Amino acid sequence: MKTYLDCLPCFVEQALRAARIATNDEKLIKNVLNEVGCMIQETPMENTPAESGTRVYGKISKITGVADPYREIKQRHIAEAKALLPELETMVAASEDPLLTAIRLAIAGNVIDLGINKTFDLVSDIRKILSQDFALFDYDAFKKELAKAKTILYLGDNAGESVFDKLLIQQLHKPVKYAVRTQPIINDVTMKEAFDSGLDEVAELIDSGSPAPGIIMRYATPDFREIYQNAKLVISKGQGNYEGLSDEKRTIFFLLKAKCPVIANDLGVREGDIVLKGINL
Repeated sequence: MKTYLDCLPCFVEQALRAARIATNDEKLIKNVLNEVGCMIQETPMENTPAESGTRVYGKISKITGVADPYREIKQRHIAEAKALLPELETMVAASEDPLLTAIRLAIAGNVIDLGINKTFDLVSDIRKILSQDFALFDYDAFKKELAKAKTILYLGDNAGESVFDKLLIQQLHKPVKYAVRTQPIINDVTMKEAFDSGLDEVAELIDSGSPAPGIIMRYATPDFREIYQNAKLVISKGQGNYEGLSDEKRTIFFLLKAKCPVIANDLGVREGDIVLKGINL
């Protein structure tokens, strides 16, 4: 997916929000905005938004000296999600279609996205998504590919959302490798947050090598690329991974909520829609 013009003011808004979390020094915050503004002048529009996001958050870390501005917020979101987990596990077990319910809940967790959302109501979003119609729904194809797959590659997105991923992984009943970001960026899940979410209990945790807020294959480690190429089923969570992988030439299933008009337009859905979309089926 390319960068759209509407992505550019979003980069500035994200930079301001993250810089204010990192520091109270207004001079440093202004320096961040100056640097991001200059960066926008040179941003190749053919790059994915996730690639540009890497540069934005790199500047924030360099100028403020804070490598992980969202560290405490990520831990809070994981704790909040884990508090809901027993009730949600009961809900999945009691449903007529546990796999589909787990998919819905995994998508509900996708609202925990601090690159896009300033605020969200997790419990309210769960209730809504459990009854919301899918705008794109390749569920039959997903089940067909799942039945054939011996191994699954699951691409994580945000911390907190990662707890909801555990619900879905439990319903796949196949060996799963769960890929995380190689370093902190926004509130995305790194190896630390994956362990804190309990994902090591249900999957093998692997480092993608991607420092971006999404999987960018040219940043990926050779080990990850080999796993990616050999995986029979790839599940991609969230908008950042969609940005990085939507033009790939292999079968991938994207699970997300369209939280911004750019992503919604690229998918051909409305903002706020939920999506289970397979490509190259």
